[in-house]
Amino acid sequence: QVNVVESGGGFVQAGASLTLSCRASGPTSNTYALGWFRQAPGKEREFVSCISWSGGNTYYADSVKGRSSISRGSVKNTMSLQMNSLKPEDTAVYVCAAVNGGCSFYDWGYEYWGQGTQVTVAS
Repeated sequence: QVNVVESGGGFVQAGASLTLSCRASGPTSNTYALGWFRQAPGKEREFVSCISWSGGNTYYADSVKGRSSISRGSVKNTMSLQMNSLKPEDTAVYVCAAVNGGCSFYDWGYEYWGQGTQVTVAS
């Protein structure tokens, strides 16, 4: 019902910045909380960040807090996560997730998922 598409990944050097973007779209007028998870090879999927549908509430994992900023886009159901000072340990597939509700720190709190965008930070 809802298609979630993310973009903005790439290969960068340590210390560089990236902006990841996400859009949730479909035959609905609902608004969604939009979150990011990431998963590195051989590791568990982990929460990265989330923003409420209104943009009034934002959440960050400790690993990215202070060097990341999540914001709603001007277009409905879009969102961007700017990540600065990227580290090799940020290397992962980043997946956007949407829910017609509030943010969650857990993947089971989301209804719709994108296919992911690869972020690789050179070590």
